[in-house]
Amino acid sequence: MTTKNSTLHQKIRDLAKAKKAIILAHNYQSAPIQDVADLCGDSLEMSIKAAATDADIIVCCGVRFMAETAAILCPDKIVLMPNPDAGCPMADMVTPEALVKRKKELGGIPVITYVNSSAAVKAVSDICCTSANVVKVVNSLEADEVLMTPDRNLARYAAAHTDKKVHLWEGYCPFHNDLSVEAVKAAKSAHPNALFVAHPECTPEVLELADSIQSTSGMIRFVGESSADQFIIGTEIGLLHPISKAYPEKTFFPASDQLLCTDMKKTQLQDILDCLENMSGRVVVEEEIRIKAMDAVKAMINTK
Repeated sequence: MTTKNSTLHQKIRDLAKAKKAIILAHNYQSAPIQDVADLCGDSLEMSIKAAATDADIIVCCGVRFMAETAAILCPDKIVLMPNPDAGCPMADMVTPEALVKRKKELGGIPVITYVNSSAAVKAVSDICCTSANVVKVVNSLEADEVLMTPDRNLARYAAAHTDKKVHLWEGYCPFHNDLSVEAVKAAKSAHPNALFVAHPECTPEVLELADSIQSTSGMIRFVGESSADQFIIGTEIGLLHPISKAYPEKTFFPASDQLLCTDMKKTQLQDILDCLENMSGRVVVEEEIRIKAMDAVKAMINTK
């Protein structure tokens, strides 16, 4: 850690303690951001854990839909986003208006919405899902047909593990979607003893090459339970930091150096300090939307 980063780190920690704030960082954030955080994890996991704390303020280091998720689950807390410009291209590929229209066209079948979506989209959905529980959620519904949004690759992954008809929304994560079969084969060739672990946001062709398909938190857990000592990680390269910290005796390789989300890397340490000092970047979800979005999240949490 540089001297400048070390100084900023200490200022942030002191200010967070003084203001009774908790700092959340997604697994894709840069190493200095993860290292200054109280909690790291995937988007829903972070917010659920934050809701259980007595913090007055949540500083969410991630992209906008993650800060909205924190605001949905923690209405009694102030949610701050250090860099409000950090968005998600996939989340932007669906609007509530377009989703309502499509649901009507399909005869009102249930809508399953990935948590990587805006609060407004969650609010017009029947139930949410994560990349870890998507198959469980799909199979929990009584309907024979469902509409999944916004990630077509996650929907295809779910469709391969259910007898239900899954209608796709043509959204995708540009970074996972662009991971090519050629890049994966090159990585496997370069590291023949490594297991390839892929995120379900990757294309079906890439998933066919995977030794295991996991969410970000699932990848960390899988590595810990595996007897292998080398892994090719098929998700955003930010995950290499926490997974390497958790298992320093094991070796990790990115499936591609191109798996870098520019929005996830927008947040800087200075942004965190500024937002805590000025109480800037507050994220508020309109109460009517928050309640409806919360219903969709609760439906997922209560899935048997």
